[in-house]
Amino acid sequence: MRFIKRLDIFILKNFLTLFAGTFCISLFVVMMQFVWKYIDDLVGKGLTFDVYVKFFFYVSESLVPMALPLAILLASLISFGNIGERLELLAIKAAGVSLIRTLRPLIILNIILSGISFYFQNDIGPEAQKNVMMLLRAMHEKSPEMDIPEGAFYDGIPNNNIYVRRKNTDTGMLYDVIIYNLQDGVSRAHIILADSAKMETASDKTSMLLHLYQGEQFEDFNNNNMQIQAQNAPYRRETFVEKHFIIDFDSNFQEADQESVAGSALTKNMDQLVHDIDSMEFYYDSLCTTFYAEMKRNALKFPHKARLSDYDSLAVATMDTVSKANLTKEENVAMAAREKRAYSVPKSSVNIDTIFNNLDSYTQQQIVVNALQKAGFVELDSEIRSSVITDGDKEIRKHWIQYWKKLSTSLACLMFFFIGAPLGAIIRKGGLGFPVVIAVIIFIVYYIIDTFGMKVSREGEMPVALGMWLSTIVLAPLGVWFTVKSNNDSAVFNMDAYVALWKKALGIRPKRHITRKEVIIYDPDYKDTAMVLEDLIETSRNYLGTLPRFSLLGYISYIFKYWFSKREDMQAEGINNIMEYVVDVLSNSKDRKVLLLLNGYPVMDTRSFRFYRRRRKDLRAIIQYSEKIKDHIYGNILSVQ
Repeated sequence: MRFIKRLDIFILKNFLTLFAGTFCISLFVVMMQFVWKYIDDLVGKGLTFDVYVKFFFYVSESLVPMALPLAILLASLISFGNIGERLELLAIKAAGVSLIRTLRPLIILNIILSGISFYFQNDIGPEAQKNVMMLLRAMHEKSPEMDIPEGAFYDGIPNNNIYVRRKNTDTGMLYDVIIYNLQDGVSRAHIILADSAKMETASDKTSMLLHLYQGEQFEDFNNNNMQIQAQNAPYRRETFVEKHFIIDFDSNFQEADQESVAGSALTKNMDQLVHDIDSMEFYYDSLCTTFYAEMKRNALKFPHKARLSDYDSLAVATMDTVSKANLTKEENVAMAAREKRAYSVPKSSVNIDTIFNNLDSYTQQQIVVNALQKAGFVELDSEIRSSVITDGDKEIRKHWIQYWKKLSTSLACLMFFFIGAPLGAIIRKGGLGFPVVIAVIIFIVYYIIDTFGMKVSREGEMPVALGMWLSTIVLAPLGVWFTVKSNNDSAVFNMDAYVALWKKALGIRPKRHITRKEVIIYDPDYKDTAMVLEDLIETSRNYLGTLPRFSLLGYISYIFKYWFSKREDMQAEGINNIMEYVVDVLSNSKDRKVLLLLNGYPVMDTRSFRFYRRRRKDLRAIIQYSEKIKDHIYGNILSVQ
């Protein structure tokens, strides 16, 4: 017996034909999304055709894993929709072949496609991402004057920070320009203000020409000497009408060094990710230990149960030490004696506020300034150390995100197949209409959940593994449910069944719509029916008399009697059977008034005890319309007969 049968070849041929087209469409869509993100780096840079070819080739390689799930979903939906619409799937099931057996060749194929997706992500994708990042960096450095934004500082030119309030894209003029030239260091920054400016690349493409008009230049000679007061710091000021600068900048298109982008998590395979995660965790753990030891060693340490007098003595020593710099030798000797006396004073009699208030105003000012400065240094140092550790944790989470993404995206190919194929078999609608709409909706839901999980994982608000598998956890049960329903031939998209279910849950009942029949074989026996109506009226009145009037106690007793005890209301069931018999008999009547009165009978739900007041209302309606029909029969029909 051959392993591959004609049915398998038929299913594979239908799927692969559509998969080739849907994959090209999906890859084009995701590529356009990427291109629009970086359109500013591609347009107006004077790049050659071969550079664009390389860029799109590398981008397509990196986006294959993202296009595969969407292509599989579309192909499986359309292919099984076509098979179902042409009744071929019905013939396959009629031959005794189950849906799982029909899907067997495609399951094997999609397992292979999942492996291909993993190969692209783990081997080809990192190298492609590295090449894309190199090209983007080189494109960005090709013409940096085109990248200067309005209303924000730009640091794309080495050793220069440029602020432009407004620019004219047609003429290339920049207006209200502020330039911080940091070539001589931050302490010797050259600050240039100009009303307008213009940039252009030199003919040798190794430098840039900066033309400034109507401005001033400031240069600080302070050299970060903190001993010189700010008002006495020397600086140079120059006013100019036109000034020209040459900035060293190699604008020849050269690919950036691969090592400069190799640190990104996008450019690493799983082995490299695990290795770098271990290295980073060890490094940042050691760094945290070092930071803790340094801060503990440098911080002021007091006894846990120190008294206020201990801090008073320390305050005396601190304040006196601060004031020594402004005292003579004799005063310092007196100060030392005062320190000795301060420590010899009974601790309970020392008050820090009293000591501070007895000092002169200059010493008080110096103490406050010194304390604030030290507190500011400690706070700044803590913030810097905290930011280093926070950035390290974020980088580790980025690596874990890429690690789990390679696995979850690969498994998404198989998950989307088990959603698309059974769903196509259920809806039995082929073509590029309804199946495409369903596929796009499902993929958008997947993309939103996946993006949300990635974001919360990156910010540390959720474990990375859970965040990256969140979309699979949400959509995988949907695939299992569709597969089970399709295998059992369940009418999942039978809207009438869902409408009836909702109406039943909300207590919405259908209305009778009885019309005159075109052909009547047997006329109703009106005399016998009138006697049945009398019995129906009497039974309904007796049952209505047994129902208590609406009250909270009566309603609770009614619920406990029938609902919780699961007892059947036999009286209501009997009344309903008699009413339906009358409706069935009199529906053969030719009398229009009888038919009109029959439509007034309610459709009773004798198994639901939630609607206590409705039961009383139904009984009154049955009595009312039964009497009208009986009177009409006795007064008009029987008298004529």
